[in-house]
Amino acid sequence: MIYTTKENLNNWLQKNLSKERYEHSIGTAECAQNLAERFGLDPQKAYFTGLVHDCAKCLSKEKTQEILSKLDIKKGELCNPKTHHAPVGAYIAEHELGVNDEEILSAIRWHTLGKLNMTDFEKIIFLADKIEERTRPCELCQPIRQALEEENNLNKALLLCYKNTIKSLVDRNLGICIDTVEIYNSLL
Repeated sequence: MIYTTKENLNNWLQKNLSKERYEHSIGTAECAQNLAERFGLDPQKAYFTGLVHDCAKCLSKEKTQEILSKLDIKKGELCNPKTHHAPVGAYIAEHELGVNDEEILSAIRWHTLGKLNMTDFEKIIFLADKIEERTRPCELCQPIRQALEEENNLNKALLLCYKNTIKSLVDRNLGICIDTVEIYNSLL
């Protein structure tokens, strides 16, 4: 089924996401729309992408693994199960929600780990996921929001995101995807 109306899409998301995850998706959509307006990108497209970016977040581990097995994923991307929903989300968006816009699918695909040479649209979705104001803690997001306000610089904001992510992973003794280190280094 293709979810072409806002009402149908919202119903699907409310059925398939937890209440908190749905609230986060709305916050991400709002933030993505604002960033798109600021950086001269399509705000409606950004809102839609932010709304569906976590469409696979609440799938069972079994369903997530089933879909992952169909995808061409580098082994290094699989070091943290919390990021698996991104490529699975792009698959769900395409195959269940009927999304055929490659820019939207790519932004969903890369909203957790990011990638080298992200487009501005991908950067906006990545950042909106991290700094939306409905569910993200202010103390972690404020320096990133401030960098966007002061310098109007997506790359500076991304660098701050990656710094926070790497510090958090180290503090929790979790593995760091090699791509995360490469992206951080390239942003420096």
